[in-house]
Amino acid sequence: MRKILLSLAVLLMAASAANAQNVKYNQYGVAVESDVLDAESQDGFLVIESPKSDYKIWFDNRIQFDAGAFFGAPEYADPIGNGVSIRRARFAIKAQVDKNWYGEFDMDLADGLVELKDAIVRYTGVKNLELQVGNFKENFSIQRNTSSRYLMFMERPMVCSALAPSRHLGFNAKYDNPWLWVSAGLFAQEGAGAEEITNVQDNNKDFGRGISLKNNTGYAATAKIVLRPLCKLDNASLHIGAAYSYRTTLLSSATGEWGTYRASARNSTSINRKKYLDTNNLKGYDHNNLWTVELAGHWGGLRYEGAYIGDNVLLKDNSDPASITAINLGGWYVQAGYLLFGGKQRYDSKGAKYTRALRGQKWGDLELCARYEFCDLNDFGNKIYGGSAEAYTVGLNWWVTNNVRMQLNYQYNNNDRYANGKNKLFVGLDDAGKPTKDYAKVVAPAGKAGVDYSMVSLRFEVDF
Repeated sequence: MRKILLSLAVLLMAASAANAQNVKYNQYGVAVESDVLDAESQDGFLVIESPKSDYKIWFDNRIQFDAGAFFGAPEYADPIGNGVSIRRARFAIKAQVDKNWYGEFDMDLADGLVELKDAIVRYTGVKNLELQVGNFKENFSIQRNTSSRYLMFMERPMVCSALAPSRHLGFNAKYDNPWLWVSAGLFAQEGAGAEEITNVQDNNKDFGRGISLKNNTGYAATAKIVLRPLCKLDNASLHIGAAYSYRTTLLSSATGEWGTYRASARNSTSINRKKYLDTNNLKGYDHNNLWTVELAGHWGGLRYEGAYIGDNVLLKDNSDPASITAINLGGWYVQAGYLLFGGKQRYDSKGAKYTRALRGQKWGDLELCARYEFCDLNDFGNKIYGGSAEAYTVGLNWWVTNNVRMQLNYQYNNNDRYANGKNKLFVGLDDAGKPTKDYAKVVAPAGKAGVDYSMVSLRFEVDF
């Protein structure tokens, strides 16, 4: 018996020594658990995951090269330069660190400038519920929340650029089941680049400004609901959505612009940098109420979408705090696209938005698209002349592979006489026949004023 016990002791000691040799330590000298990972390409994206656990990490990168040419503008208009640009150069790492926790880091390096996009911590441990903190897009507009990889056109409509909120630091809760999707969040400043961070720090350091529900400053609250009555159909969807956002001056505003409101937009292009539509800084800003209603859907290769966005801005007179002026801005768009060679459109039910199309042929698929849009930043009753514009766009998208897409857009822009870019751009001729930036001095045949022009733009994109 003694020999047997001694043998068992020797075996246990040997096993313990072997295990000790397999123990791994991190850079801080702490013993860690280890697992063997598998690496593979999933639709052209590098994914590293564990076959045993719920750990998964992958890259989500994107390059978009754009070119644009402009023509047809009146002789009095400011010159518009043709050009090329790297529209986006995104680098992102995403990780499912276990069954319930997810993290994401995303930045843009376009034009040689570093800008933070997404920085997310997410918990999904409760069925149908998602809790998220960090810097990310507010759930307001379907067009704003659709990834730039899967936009029907190269740029979002003007009204989305001018009014729909994008990424901000905050907290958000989302509930979804097949037929219902609900989101609500509380947000602070934009976390983007050096300019925004400097503004936040200066507001805090010099004026003690911060997030304050009591003083009505430094925060935004956004909620959205989506109904999906066709959720049981495999090849069709119907998205009926509405959202509301209560917004105040955020900390990322420049210190000198605190207590002002500004809405502005370019004519659906990033190469022509002129912002024809611009309210300039409206003083006495207290808060604004943003709202939208949207309808979208697909059936086979057809996809359609339309939305109206309204903006009610409340301004206070400093000499008479009881006096409140309500400014009303807004706009809408409708668009549709069809895959010509048997492809299928696809809806992302978790994100309540549309995602990558399924190509119909080995060589890819072509998507023919059309859009009408209108954005109005005028409120004549309150003497706000930010300008209005409409645009007609047709596009052809070539879905080459799961990772490569090319886009060709033609767009005609019709800007009104008030779209003078904060009085910086010519909008017509005066009675002496000279170009003028003052809409009130424009004298032109048949009352014509404003800058109308056409553009052709092209994009090459690769995702990896």
